[in-house]
Order: sequence, then C-alpha cells, then structure tokens
Amino acid sequence: MGVYSTDGKYISLKISERQRDGADGTSAASPRKADVSACVVKSDDLFYEIEYDSCPIPGVGKFVLKPQTITRPEKDEIRDLFDQMRGLCGARRFPYDRSGYIDVKTRHYNAAVFYKQAVFMKDFTDDYAEKIPFSSYYPYYQMMGYEQLRTYFTWRTQVRKGNVADTSVSYAFLYIYELLNNVGTDSPQDGLDKLMSFWNAFRVYNNTIDRYVLRWLKDYHIYYQLPHSFNEFVNKHGLAGYCPKPADLNDSFSLFCAMSKYDVRKSAFFAGDNVKLITDCFGFVIGRLRRVFDDNGISFDEHIYQSEKKMSEWTPFKDALFYHHLEQGDRRVVLSENEIYICKNNKFSFGKVLAADCGRQLLGYIMKQTESLLRKAVKYKYRLSADISGVPGALIEKLRKKGLSLEKIICDAVSEFYKESTKTIVRVDRAALIKIRQEALATQEKLIVTEPGEQFAPAISPLGPTSTSLRDIPPPSDEPLSAPDVWESLKNALTSLETEALSAVLGGETEIKKFADERGIMPEVLADGINEKAVDYIGDSLLDDQFVLYGEYIDQITKMVG
Repeated sequence: MGVYSTDGKYISLKISERQRDGADGTSAASPRKADVSACVVKSDDLFYEIEYDSCPIPGVGKFVLKPQTITRPEKDEIRDLFDQMRGLCGARRFPYDRSGYIDVKTRHYNAAVFYKQAVFMKDFTDDYAEKIPFSSYYPYYQMMGYEQLRTYFTWRTQVRKGNVADTSVSYAFLYIYELLNNVGTDSPQDGLDKLMSFWNAFRVYNNTIDRYVLRWLKDYHIYYQLPHSFNEFVNKHGLAGYCPKPADLNDSFSLFCAMSKYDVRKSAFFAGDNVKLITDCFGFVIGRLRRVFDDNGISFDEHIYQSEKKMSEWTPFKDALFYHHLEQGDRRVVLSENEIYICKNNKFSFGKVLAADCGRQLLGYIMKQTESLLRKAVKYKYRLSADISGVPGALIEKLRKKGLSLEKIICDAVSEFYKESTKTIVRVDRAALIKIRQEALATQEKLIVTEPGEQFAPAISPLGPTSTSLRDIPPPSDEPLSAPDVWESLKNALTSLETEALSAVLGGETEIKKFADERGIMPEVLADGINEKAVDYIGDSLLDDQFVLYGEYIDQITKMVG
C-alpha cells in the first residue's frame, strides 16, 4: 500500500506485522499497539450512516446524517401464503443444463412440485394493480418472484371470469399447464371446455400456443376418458384440417375396413340398400365373434391389433409441465387410422400400425365371408368366395380345441341377422282394436230400421233363440275374444324355448334379457317371435316393449303353458 506524492511518486508505508502462531500455539509476534484513545467517539462528533435502498445499480446508496430507525414491515398474508407454497418444493434441487433447457429428470421433479403447488393454490384469487412481465421455458411458480406471482394470479382470476387479457406468454402456458393437470376444474370435460375457450381467446394476442395446444388436445383425449370420441370433438370444433383422418371409435366398420386385407367398401355389392345391410350385418358378426371368443377365454382384440411389444413408449403432454397423477386402466385407444395407443400397467405405448398382418388377414376373411353369405341371401347375380387359408393356423387350431369353427360362427351370425332384419312384424294396438269393435257395434245398431208400428224381432242366433236386443249387448270387456281352442293352437305353434320363456316370466323372472343371453338368442328376437304368433292366433301381442306380460292374458297364458 502507498500514497501518491506531489512529485508523482508513490511513497510506501509500512504495514504493521501480523500475528503469527508459533509451533507451541502462541503468538510469535504482535502488531504494533494502536492508540486506543484515538478511537474514542466523542458525543458531539458527527458521523454518517449509509442506507442501501433497492437501487438497480449495485454499491450505490444514499447518505443520511443520522441513523434511521428500522421499522418492522406490516404483516403480508399473501406473502405468507406464497412462502407456504414454496415450502412444498422441499430441499431437493436440479440445475439447468448448459443448453438452457431442463433435462428429463429435472422436468419430472419440477412437474411433481408444480402439481402440488397448483393444487395448493387452485382456489386463490388476487387483485394486484401492478403488471410485472415474466419469461421462462417450462414456467412454474417456484421460479417466480412475489410481484410476478401476484400479477399471474390476478390475471388468472379474470380469466376464470371469462375476461382473457393479453399478458406474457409464459403466464399463458402456466395456466394451460394447470388445465392439462386438471387443476381448477370440476371434471376432465370441464377442463377441456376451459382449455378450448382460453385457446380461442388468447391466440388472438399470441398464436405461438397453437402448435402446442393442438397436440395437447389430442393427448387430452387419450389420457382422460371423455364421454365423446375424438372424431366427434374434431368435427364439432372444425379441427379436421389439423387432425386428418380421425377415426370414430363408435364406427368399427370404417376402422376395420381400413385395417382389413379386404375392403368391402370397394366391392360392387356395396351400393344402394346393401350399404346399410352390410354395415349392420358386419357389426352384428363382430359382436358375435367377440362374445364367443370371450366365453372361451380367447381375446379377439389380441388377434387383430398390433402387439404392444412392437410399439414405442409414449408420454402424455410432451413439452408441457405435466405430472402423471391419475392411475390409468388397461385400454386401447384408436385415434386415427394410423394411430393406436395402448395403456398397460399404467404405461402408454404408441404405434402407427393398427393391425398386425395376422389381424389384417383375419379381418379380411370375416369381411369377405360376410359379404359372400349376404350375396347368397339376397340372390345377387355374382357369387363371392372367401378363402380361410389366409387366417392364422394358430387361431384355427385354438378354436378347434374349443370345439368351435370360425366359418360356422360367421355363417350362423349372418343367417340370424338376415332373418331378423327382413321379417315382417305386425303389432296390434289393443286399445285401438277395442275402440274399432265398439264403433262397429254402434254403426250396426244405427243401420237397423224398423217400420212404424212394427215390433223389432231379434235375429235368430245360430246358437238358439234370444230375446236380447243390441242395446242389451254389453261393450267389449278386457277379456280376450278368443275361444279356448285358439289358445291351444297358439300353444302348439310356440317353440319349446318360447314356452319356457313365458313360463319364466310367469314364475317371476323379470330379466328376460338374461334368460335370452344364457340361451344364445337376442331378447328382442325371442319376444317378437312370441308376439308374432300371438297376433296370428288371438289377434294381439302378449309382451310389451319392456318384455312384460299384459295383465289381461295372464290367466290364459298360465293355463296354456301349465
């Protein structure tokens, strides 16, 4: 150290010697003693205190002539709440990498922290006058200051009221993250509605969110089980241009046609009235195959769709701060003709090939065989043959061991469907029938004209003379107007299964659907068969649309079925 003299030279000053510890631990040398008296502060001395303010330039403060009393700040409940929220983070920290992005491990931890903090702050509202900007990649509460948090929550309060104002895009993504995690929503459907509403409103200010939200909307339908299909959602909001060829999960026919080796939609037979016939029949056949396969411990879908072992891992809401907080059940989600997502053991896998080659062969045979049988049924001029050799032999053998034949299952299903779809069903309104009979009797009475002074002579009945006039004939009662031999004829016309069904209903069996399912027949088919024969013999139905017996026929039915 030195001082600068007037002649331009530095003059060195000796620095007092520092204490040094000797080998025995004592001081080897002592510095020169200072004059203690010179350090005494006199009461009338004037001294300065530097108070540092929140100045943006480090090291710059303001000078005051005398010390100032430091007052304790007023209690801030909002700041205390923020401190509680920050405390949920814990002591664990992951640093940013050099690229400026957060690695996967860090993002997973931050997502978990964000979800806990978001749930903690889900009902908080604010009214802060300042608007402090914020910018961050993967924004979340922990990296925001006091003023930024208050700015965000004030803005979010207005958004939830429907007032979406322009703000930092990081705030917008933070709100979207909350919706993706279903925070601040009543249900997944409510979360989706709020996401769509916010997207449509905020993209006017900044459309950079478009490419992210469009992907996350699709992920939303995969992750959350919504009451509608993705195809319905796309059509409702006019997003077909952004989501090409979405599959309707309720339309298995179109989906299976896209996967099948044989597409019946390209057939000349697929035209006119045959379109509905083929579509409905194919759905009936697939339903029958699923039921038969399941009853015998065979998974129909596993022989159709691509195996999850050949698919890649899929993470929902990529590029978002999302915490996988819901336990997912095993399921298969077909989003388009080129997208299939399979969830197993709470993990998702993704594939662009819907059906394995063996599955495409199986679907091709089912579709071609169904068309072939329908062509024969309607007496189409051109015949079609289906080759079962393309179906995997392992499946054929598995069915054979169960005593089943794939060809016979399809044939029986098509035959049953065509018979039921083409039969004529006559339904009689009993109330209308009684009214018609009453009106006919009234008309008959009016047509009888007697001459003046002429006494009315009743017609002689084939059963013998009678003195009863038309006015004395009582109106039709609720009792059926059929003879006992009519019920005997109906009994002989009913099949053993139909008679058994009537006995079951009389015995208190209310679930005729269960009765029919156990015997491999549709309840509608069973009920219509009984009513059709009843109309032929007694002129009325026995069962209503709910498969309940009409009360006025219970006695006759009891006698008929014993």
